Amino acid sequence: MSINMVISEKIIDAVVTHQFDSAHDAVNIHKSVEISGFGKFLFNTKKAITHYNKLLAIEQAYKNMLLDENITPAKRDAVELKLKIIANSIHSLKPKTNELKSDI
Repeated sequence: MSINMVISEKIIDAVVTHQFDSAHDAVNIHKSVEISGFGKFLFNTKKAITHYNKLLAIEQAYKNMLLDENITPAKRDAVELKLKIIANSIHSLKPKTNELKSDI
């Protein structure tokens, strides 16, 4: 894209990053963002809390699997990887759900 438009790759990266940051801020502030040509995206509070609680239950189940002494090393590695992914999801949803629970 930068070659066709004769624009620096850094400038294109800055513009795209700015657009994503602005959309992220709009979702955080207004709980929605509208992108022309793509539609309006809403943050559903009830689904967020439900999903957060589901992730906590899955995380606990994986932690219980790790306590099993008969687990194979390959299975342990797979479960640990899944735990990291779930922990990242929980980390990103936690501030939003704490904020939402206080609103309800």
